[in-house]
Amino acid sequence: MENRREAIRGVAGCMVAAAGGAAGMLTWAPYGRRGIFGGFEGESEWNVLLLGLPVMTLGGIAAGIALFALVQGKWRRALGAAALLTALAGFGVAFDVLEGPPLNCGPGC
Repeated sequence: MENRREAIRGVAGCMVAAAGGAAGMLTWAPYGRRGIFGGFEGESEWNVLLLGLPVMTLGGIAAGIALFALVQGKWRRALGAAALLTALAGFGVAFDVLEGPPLNCGPGC
């Protein structure tokens, strides 16, 4: 009976991580559309795809794992996932992975 509970917990954890990854991709989509299809004069910023998508997807997975670990009461795992999420956020800010091309803001910008 214990093996069955452990298997159900494992499947639930995988589903939460997959849902977190999907949420990260959905969060990335508006930035990706603007960056890939261009904003100002049709310029494309491929770093949004090459860096932004993996960072947002991994961030969603890390957030899902942290949430799942918190629900189970496993504080060390939750802290590790939160540290990973913080590192990914720092990487995203440092490399400006969601910046995209400049928008046309009119004359005088």
